[in-house]
Amino acid sequence: MGRGRAKAKQAKVARELKYSTRSTDFDALQRELSGGELSSGDQSDGDRSDEDRVDDSYDDGQDDRR
Repeated sequence: MGRGRAKAKQAKVARELKYSTRSTDFDALQRELSGGELSSGDQSDGDRSDEDRVDDSYDDGQDDRR
């Protein structure tokens, strides 16, 4: 995926988060902040979906050498 597409996807996600009307789960937030146990429905950082990952397998670092 190119950088432009990744940036567009990030902008889309940011827009959805900014304007969504989801209610906040304050109990889950309190558990997370206090270091409590995660329930089976919660995701840990290691369980991120493929959409959240950026594929840099073709990045040869040439952009940094200009």
